[in-house]
Amino acid sequence: MHIKLNDLLYDVEKTEQTLQTCEDWEKDIFHFLSEWFNNSATVVLHTSGSTGVPKEILLSKTAMRNSARITNRFFGMDESKTALLCLPASHIAGKMMLVRAIEGKFNLITTKPAANPFTRLRSQIDFVAITPYQLQNSIMSMGKTPIKNCIVGGGSVGLHLEKVAQKIPVALYETYGMTETASHIALRRINGETKSEDFTTLDGVTIRQDSRGCLVITAPHLSDTEFVTNDIVKLTSDNSFRWIGRADTIINSGGIKVSPEAIEKKLETLIDSSFFITSIPDKALGYKVVLIIESNPYSAEKEAELKKNFRYNLQKYEIPKELFYMPQFVYSVSNKILRKETLERFTAHKR
Repeated sequence: MHIKLNDLLYDVEKTEQTLQTCEDWEKDIFHFLSEWFNNSATVVLHTSGSTGVPKEILLSKTAMRNSARITNRFFGMDESKTALLCLPASHIAGKMMLVRAIEGKFNLITTKPAANPFTRLRSQIDFVAITPYQLQNSIMSMGKTPIKNCIVGGGSVGLHLEKVAQKIPVALYETYGMTETASHIALRRINGETKSEDFTTLDGVTIRQDSRGCLVITAPHLSDTEFVTNDIVKLTSDNSFRWIGRADTIINSGGIKVSPEAIEKKLETLIDSSFFITSIPDKALGYKVVLIIESNPYSAEKEAELKKNFRYNLQKYEIPKELFYMPQFVYSVSNKILRKETLERFTAHKR
């Protein structure tokens, strides 16, 4: 019932005493450790809600241990190594960092979650998990901090961010996974000589597509049943795939199926603020593609330039039929756009 935190062996039996002097982000760590070392075989978790209604799930501790061991093995994490926890321990990504430290017996440095968690870091870090938002805000710091391996999850890594990441002297991997799979089941190297557009599954994971073209995951170390996702993918080998978009966000516009995520990827270098593609009802098309930008309305000249670029970068059926502006989107704790809540706020404002 021990874990090595900040070079000190922490005894979970001292949790109540420790909680009295903790900040809120530290309390999340010790609350989870107390839950982890109790007699229950499961942990209560909540999905992010970024792709649907948040839901409570029970995840087995055995599955979490198995996931942690596979990640530790992939990155060579053992008791001689040091990792950094800079994500909230209230969510699966932060919890899994703690489980990896327990299973790998390595030292885990803890720091308050922040946009840039590396500003005061001086220790050699062998492994860290961050979000795309943190990566975006930590480009300079990561170049000056001795970090060996970094996984980036909780949202997709865009083309612009991937391009900037080439300058970082750290092995960076985008993750694919979900709460139900106890963090990631596949990784994609996004910088260096081995960078790739494809996710490659971890040991013990097999994949296939269902009739919708969506990814189906078999991972015996996590569950006896398959994980059927809503992610449309292209299989590039027996153990690799390319993510295309979400089946539940596909827009049927005039009989043509359009992936919002595919359009967004093409527009990343053209729009300098947050945005997303969605649809609204249309008498002729059924639904029409629209673009919502987190910004005050563009000038007529800037909007005309953007529309001009649409013609060079998008297929005819992908071009947004209307542009809307919204001063502030709704975001999750990990800084992902909550599309449903944002659309509800936008719709209410338009009334």
